[in-house]
Amino acid sequence: MDELHGTIPGTEIRDRIVGIQKALAAKEMAGALVVQKTDLFYFSGTGQQGWLYIPVAGQPLLMIFKDYDRACAESAIENVVSLVSAKKIPACLASYGHASPVVLGMELDVLPVNLYHQYRSIFPGAKIADISTEIRLLRAVKSSYEIEKIRAAVQLSDTLAGKVTDFLVAGKTEVTLAGELEGFARGLGHQGIVRMRMWGTELFYGHIMSGAEAAVPSYLASPTGGPGVSALVGQGAGYRKIKENEPVLVDYVFALDGYLSDHARIFSIGHLSDELLAAHGAMLEIQEAVKEEAKPGVLTGDLYEFMISLANEKGYADHFMGVGDRRIRFTGHGVGLELDEFPFIAKGQKLPLAEGMIIALEPKTIFPGIGVVGIENTHLVTENGLQSFAEYPDGVTIL
Repeated sequence: MDELHGTIPGTEIRDRIVGIQKALAAKEMAGALVVQKTDLFYFSGTGQQGWLYIPVAGQPLLMIFKDYDRACAESAIENVVSLVSAKKIPACLASYGHASPVVLGMELDVLPVNLYHQYRSIFPGAKIADISTEIRLLRAVKSSYEIEKIRAAVQLSDTLAGKVTDFLVAGKTEVTLAGELEGFARGLGHQGIVRMRMWGTELFYGHIMSGAEAAVPSYLASPTGGPGVSALVGQGAGYRKIKENEPVLVDYVFALDGYLSDHARIFSIGHLSDELLAAHGAMLEIQEAVKEEAKPGVLTGDLYEFMISLANEKGYADHFMGVGDRRIRFTGHGVGLELDEFPFIAKGQKLPLAEGMIIALEPKTIFPGIGVVGIENTHLVTENGLQSFAEYPDGVTIL
């Protein structure tokens, strides 16, 4: 598996397999059957449709329904077979010397109930147990390879932010500005899909919203919402025309080679009010304080409370990360192949930070009827705190 066959080096795949095998051994599982698309890519290097069996010891087996030839070209897994039906998985495993598992790990956080029952019928003698937390904890700490992929995505986020001033003019609709920026992002290599793990959650590039529209709440687990272009979408850019002297939020995810950068900046055609500028400055101060505080070993829930206390001290208790009872109870989140990875800087979380974690930190203030100000940057957890990958200025960009 050391040879590079596709987009992810063989050494990278090997280390990930070894990591999850240790978790399988600790949970006394015979193996894991990985079916979720992002996890499948993480452990195999291909996004083709199929099943990856990772035994507690020995070589994994990649079984591909479609497309076999592409999977062989993309994956560094040694054992790749073509398989026409999930019902044939037990026989396929047996042909490679894998005994029928007594306890089989699967990603029960995302596996649909109907599929769960299907796999129970395929493995009638096995207990199917959840391995999703162990997979997500493994994915939370990034390798040097992954860190460089995310660093490259952040650089393109900076490039995209720098292009906003070319397109931003009064009278243009939010959705028109979004389309222009998204077209530019595609030209830079944006994959066009932002993957999220939470059921019923989806995102198209991100959010571009202006003035009071940015403060319109939505179903999304985000401090900002926006009306969107329809009730079904219910978030992001809408048909409102951008005006002078109001905040324009450009909160976009850049997705490069699967890896994500989460990046938000505030723009304005003409000056903003002193109230909004002060609030934005306070969010930058919170960001800087957290960068020093967020060292390995600090509990994510404690870091959340630290940010809440800072916002309260600065007078933004009623506006920080939303308004009212439905305000968001997190201030940052992990990013990687998905936008909602571990760790979550959220209320009650007990996960300690570790070197190599990547966190999108997003202190924002929401003013209903006025708009949104704040910042979001993608950071690496180091022994000295958070290191931001972004170079585009954090302050309000005034045209």
